[in-house]
Amino acid sequence: MAVRTPDPDPEPDDGIEGFGAAQPSRDSNPGWLSDFELAEARRHLPMLYVEAIPVRTDGSGQVTEIGILLRSTPMGEMTRTIVSGRVRFGETIRDALFRHVENDLGPMAFPLLPPQPLPFTVAEYFPIPGVSAYHDDRQHAVSLAYVVPVTGTCEPRQDALEVTWFSPEAAASDAVAAEMEGGRGTLIRLALANLGLLR
Repeated sequence: MAVRTPDPDPEPDDGIEGFGAAQPSRDSNPGWLSDFELAEARRHLPMLYVEAIPVRTDGSGQVTEIGILLRSTPMGEMTRTIVSGRVRFGETIRDALFRHVENDLGPMAFPLLPPQPLPFTVAEYFPIPGVSAYHDDRQHAVSLAYVVPVTGTCEPRQDALEVTWFSPEAAASDAVAAEMEGGRGTLIRLALANLGLLR
């Protein structure tokens, strides 16, 4: 099964009003690439992504639950993934993180981003399986991975069907890892290890 870094359609504020609509002009969004330009860029350049593992914490700040998205592929297969997306030209990492958390979990998720976002790891996705623990058949992508506490109500949007909240133990299980796209089970385990929750 081919796996890929989630790449949702542009948001309404990108100037795209629906299927078949014209791409926005460079003046309205100079960071947006047409499908052809994106395909060309992917053939020649690593793409920069941010990924966020949403968590819920208790009153003392201990992580109690890990949020993992359930989505359906174009082939009708059910897979699990995390919040993920490209960083736009001219966009800060912080803004990209906030945008993708809101896009995937809804505007009421209320993410708590740190004042200075530092990733817990950098994941490298390659189109050739086996080069690293992560695979994306479309491209070479470099992803900055973060753990992001959310305090509000999560209502998945884009191509996600639901967000499932797992205990740290369940999120680290082989069963969940087997359902994750592109080696992201490894990313979940790295996040838990970074939080001191991997036993």
